[in-house]
Amino acid sequence: MALYKYQTKRKLQEEKQKFMAVLKSMGCAVIITDTCGCIHMMNPVAEALTAWKQDEAVTKSLTEILRLVDKDTGVIIKDLAKQVIETGVVLNLPETLTLIAKDGGEIQIGGSIAPICDDDANLIGTVLVFQDITQRKQTEAQLVRNAFYDALTALPNRVLFFERLSQVFERGKRRKNYHYAVLFLDVDRFKGINDSFGHTVGDNLLIEIARRLESCLRSGDTVARFGGDEFAILIEDIKDISDTTNVAKRIQETLGLPLYLNEHEISISASIGIALSCSSYEKPENLLRDADIAMYDAKQQGKTRYVVFDSQQSYDTSINVQK
Repeated sequence: MALYKYQTKRKLQEEKQKFMAVLKSMGCAVIITDTCGCIHMMNPVAEALTAWKQDEAVTKSLTEILRLVDKDTGVIIKDLAKQVIETGVVLNLPETLTLIAKDGGEIQIGGSIAPICDDDANLIGTVLVFQDITQRKQTEAQLVRNAFYDALTALPNRVLFFERLSQVFERGKRRKNYHYAVLFLDVDRFKGINDSFGHTVGDNLLIEIARRLESCLRSGDTVARFGGDEFAILIEDIKDISDTTNVAKRIQETLGLPLYLNEHEISISASIGIALSCSSYEKPENLLRDADIAMYDAKQQGKTRYVVFDSQQSYDTSINVQK
């Protein structure tokens, strides 16, 4: 009997050593709790991410060691172990969770917590496996930004503009008295500025134009860079044409203010085409097409102008705002 006990104990120790070796070699953080949600064991990765040592954490509740906040809602996540123990099913963690470590550091984590059962299917605890996904989330956010924003000016790009225009177009179809407008803007004589002062000055000029355009709009409106010196503007929820033409005037006045780049004084202006929403439009991109047509008409009439597109008379108005 003594020999049997000795062999059994030795075998258990060997199995535990193997288990601990596997646990320590894992690249993910692992925390094991009992059925009360108190920590029984954690591996070195979990110690590093939580800033808690296993000796400090043992017998403490998982909620105390693993402080989680949903960064989208601000809600503190508690009782993960309790949820799994009550349901007996694996719980996948949403990738919106921020882990606040003991030392105050914050990281985004992803992972899951699962029930642990013995050979007789009795629930004996939970195992939480998670990892730091901060870098991956930052990379994903940057990829999204690259897909929807202009790298030079940080304005929305063509893709995001069309997405917002489509949303407004559908809203206009549902609401009879909802009106909006699309402006297409091209900087006058930009190529000459680029040729005279160089591309660095040209790029800085585009950035300054972007900031000035933003200053002329409400927070709910959208200004996007389409490429080169072309910009598109979406003005939402307007009452009549004057709301749009006032924006066009404000843009012309703002762009006409003195501008100094690399000790050079540069004068700029823009030609603007305007398309107003109406029931005859079948596709949202047609508004941009007509705004583009009106912009070219403004160019032909002498630049530094805005023109409102009129499907019946080709163009409704043309105003020269040059002083």
